[in-house]
Amino acid sequence: MATTAEVHPVDEIPPVRQLAAFGLQHVLAMYAGAVAVPLIVGGAMRLSPADLAYLITADLLVCGVATLIQCVGFWRFGVRLPIMQGCTFAAVSPMVLIGTTGGGLPAIYGSVIVAGLAIMLLAPAFGRLLRFFPPLVTGTVILIIGVSLLPVAGNWAAGGAGAKDFGAPRNLALAGFVLLVVLAVQRFAPPFLARVAVLTGIVVGLAVAVPFGFTDFGGVADADWVGISTPFHFGAPEFRVSAIVSMLVVALVTMTETTGDLIAVGELTGREVEPRSLADGLRADGLSTVLGGVFNTFPYTAYAQNVGLVGMTRVRSRWVVAAAGALLVLLGLLPKLGAVVAAVPAPVLGGAGLVMFGTVAASGLRTLARVDFRDNHNLTVVAVSVAVGMLPVGVPTVYAKFPDWFQTVMNSGISAGCLTAIVLNLLFNHLPGRKAEEAPVQVGERV
Repeated sequence: MATTAEVHPVDEIPPVRQLAAFGLQHVLAMYAGAVAVPLIVGGAMRLSPADLAYLITADLLVCGVATLIQCVGFWRFGVRLPIMQGCTFAAVSPMVLIGTTGGGLPAIYGSVIVAGLAIMLLAPAFGRLLRFFPPLVTGTVILIIGVSLLPVAGNWAAGGAGAKDFGAPRNLALAGFVLLVVLAVQRFAPPFLARVAVLTGIVVGLAVAVPFGFTDFGGVADADWVGISTPFHFGAPEFRVSAIVSMLVVALVTMTETTGDLIAVGELTGREVEPRSLADGLRADGLSTVLGGVFNTFPYTAYAQNVGLVGMTRVRSRWVVAAAGALLVLLGLLPKLGAVVAAVPAPVLGGAGLVMFGTVAASGLRTLARVDFRDNHNLTVVAVSVAVGMLPVGVPTVYAKFPDWFQTVMNSGISAGCLTAIVLNLLFNHLPGRKAEEAPVQVGERV
């Protein structure tokens, strides 16, 4: 009989009280990003407030279902690691283009369904590529994921992109206060409370924000109590070749990003991702994307925001994230609850995000510490990959004059950096051209 001590931390089931607290922490960490995609796409298409609200509740519902598929899993679907799922930002530009040039939402959903099916078909092939992700590549990708997310936290801390008072000292002061609370709880609080340091910081920050007028609960009163997302609410899907091609490019980008996220979580939890489990995780992405097309939402991917939370809290249980998925389903079915969560001010999330996203970057550095940088070109691989990955983050319009498919791939710092790291690692460490005995050794490299 197996004992409790033999259960891997990923498979441990914490008490219900802790599941709820840890799960809520994950929901708050990803909520702003999750609702941003339907808001951007719906706003660009000038949808009515009622249709926008419908998109958001549909998105939260499928986010929850997708997270449950990824964490709990069934048959060959789901990596069974603590991975949160959400709408990918890589699809925003192509979807806005499809939606505003005559295709509308039906054309978007047709292309999303095809992209999801393609991801499921390509998942085994991607799984076999895992040998091209040694610690040199994975550490670089994890570092890029963390650093590329920091501007998101910075925007939140300043008040949220597009806010009228963006950069106001009081916004940054609130974000700084939340950051200090998170650090103080981590350092001085009892172990359980330290593990919900982000949630504690957000709750304390919200309590301070209310009397100072940071919050607006007006949307809570306007929200419905119950909202059910029905298949093809906006009409039967349309399958247009141009839309499908652009969404297939997005599918390759999201598969690359998800691969990096899954490997990162595998590193953080001590359960290394194998080719089969990677394929299972990508297959779950594909299924979730198909569900997105059916239930009026968009393509799904692993959320890097929550990778940082796993690393920071050291809570490795996949059931915690499954509980977060169940909460998202509840928020999707009860729009009034979703409106309450949406009322959390951006600066509060920014203060917490600085810690979480910085943790992801630090985890990448920890992985790179296993790599040998002596007498080889590994430093060049890291340097150029990080530079290419950070280029669209630092200069968002750098590829504005390039074709749409190129922008879709390269405007994501994560996919651009990941592809660069893979290619340079192959160029310097795998292609013939130097004697075998002179080839660089990478500590911990997979063979």
